[in-house]
Amino acid sequence: MKIIFMGTPDYAKAILQKIINTNDMEVVAVYTQPDKPVGRKKVMTPPEVKTLSLENDIDVFQPNRLRDESVVKELLKIECDFIVVAAYGQILPLEILQHAPCINLHASILPTYRGASPIQQTLLNGDKKTGVTAMLMDVGLDTGDIIKIKEIDVSDSEMSDSLFDRLTEVASDLTIDVLQNFSKYPHVKQNDSLFSHCSKITKEDGEVEFKDATTLYNKYRAFTPWPGVYLNNGLKLKEIELIEAKSNNEAGKILHVDKNSIVVGCENGTIRIVRVQPQSKKDMDVLSYINGKRLTVADTLS
Repeated sequence: MKIIFMGTPDYAKAILQKIINTNDMEVVAVYTQPDKPVGRKKVMTPPEVKTLSLENDIDVFQPNRLRDESVVKELLKIECDFIVVAAYGQILPLEILQHAPCINLHASILPTYRGASPIQQTLLNGDKKTGVTAMLMDVGLDTGDIIKIKEIDVSDSEMSDSLFDRLTEVASDLTIDVLQNFSKYPHVKQNDSLFSHCSKITKEDGEVEFKDATTLYNKYRAFTPWPGVYLNNGLKLKEIELIEAKSNNEAGKILHVDKNSIVVGCENGTIRIVRVQPQSKKDMDVLSYINGKRLTVADTLS
């Protein structure tokens, strides 16, 4: 079985590694994003997918635009049985979609959360279940026929990085299953009336207020490590816990101080804050912060 693989981030690397390790599969080409400058010194750094591919003597292509005529022609010369796409970040033109069945691994239970940030959206909404959908790609955005879905449970305290890791493992196994049993699984059209869309996360999404404790905590779960959650004065909330969601309080009021944390009221509910990070400073324990600001019980966190 010959496969063209398309993907860029860690999520994609794990799936590619799984395919490489499977005996009856051969990756004949990998498409990934161009190298990017990283760090203060702007060192040109390849995607991990590229590094893994070169370690396994797989041809790597890094076009700026997959839609360019010359890029499409080059790809169409490569014989393959399937094209596997995992968080590639570029739209596949019709000619490529017709070259071979294109299977996309999407980190939600489609048609819910089509778009760029399904893992974060799952946590923002406090969902109890999520999963990975193996989908036969078409010209729409995450609109293709569903081949198979694998669901998992989500705990109330799960963070985006742990959910990302678990879904990556699910996606890796699901990829092999779908490739080996492609003709056995029925392809089911999505119910477009049930779809929802999630946009790309921006830094501005991380700003929070002490209104609803559950909403604040879910943003913390979804947006840690990036962009993080922060108040309008720039103070980042680096480590927090949800205490309860029903009490009524003055927003931002410090209700209690103990030996390593503070309890802060929201208009609905309360949260515990353990660590914070002021703008342009290193993160610190919250007691050091409030002592420096001369804040105590009944003051407003700022």
